[in-house]
Amino acid sequence: MRIVVILLLLANLSLFAYTRLDATPDGEGVRLTEQVQPEKIKLLTPKQVAQLGPAKIAALADVCLEWGPFGDADRAKALAELEPLGLGKLLSQRRFEISTAFWIFLPSPNRADAERRAADLKARGITDVAVVETGAQRAAVSLGAFRDEEAAKTRLAELTAQGVAGARVGPRPQVTTQTVLVIRDPPANVVGKLRDLLPAYPGTDTRTGPCDKG
Repeated sequence: MRIVVILLLLANLSLFAYTRLDATPDGEGVRLTEQVQPEKIKLLTPKQVAQLGPAKIAALADVCLEWGPFGDADRAKALAELEPLGLGKLLSQRRFEISTAFWIFLPSPNRADAERRAADLKARGITDVAVVETGAQRAAVSLGAFRDEEAAKTRLAELTAQGVAGARVGPRPQVTTQTVLVIRDPPANVVGKLRDLLPAYPGTDTRTGPCDKG
């Protein structure tokens, strides 16, 4: 009987302590009433995040905006365009290798002619232009490498529409290094800037999603 009385006393003390704590401003009961429709809280997929406007993307935390891929020439140009934004440590680069099977090129009789044509193309805003240094196609002007023939032909049609004459698609298996620029927690003005720059860099795109934890 004595044990029963002691257990009842302890139970009453515990109940009293819980009700006193729950009456405080940060008690469990108060916290539950302060939740605003918790059933409507949901996590966004990377695709859903990408559909948000620049201001909403900028308001998110731990979100990364990726832009690319770039060859070495376009990477340098893109970095120069981002420099005035003062991104500092928010900007990083991710490099990777891809296998390409086709390329677009302009045949040229000699290096001097190739360099002249390459300079003319760059002056007209054509990107990813380079003079081939070695191999059977030495002195040709490269206008980009592609994983498949369809992608190369699509780009060739764009170049033709821009007035580039004489360019061809041909097989050229090789491994090339590409770069993606990564901006962590991008400010709204940066998101808008990248959208404005996209048309000047055919073959690149932007992707927004959770930052890589690696």
